[in-house]
Amino acid sequence: MCLAVPGKIIEINDNSNPRMGKVSFSGIVRDVCLEWVPEAKIGDYVIVHVGFALSIIDEKEAKETLELFKQIEEIQNKENNNTL
Repeated sequence: MCLAVPGKIIEINDNSNPRMGKVSFSGIVRDVCLEWVPEAKIGDYVIVHVGFALSIIDEKEAKETLELFKQIEEIQNKENNNTL
């Protein structure tokens, strides 16, 4: 199963080849290839899979997805605590 995660572009380096940027995933910042989303700009949310931004998504959708991930993590933590 593959998982793509939404993140917010906080920096773009247009002078690199391929085009790269820094993307924040709820505060964790990673270098991401932006070559496949040439129209992306700082402040945009992108879906990232294995270090490549695949598409731009709107902020509302990105935040909803991140909230669902947070809920899943909370459920997993509760289940783990109940098995100890």
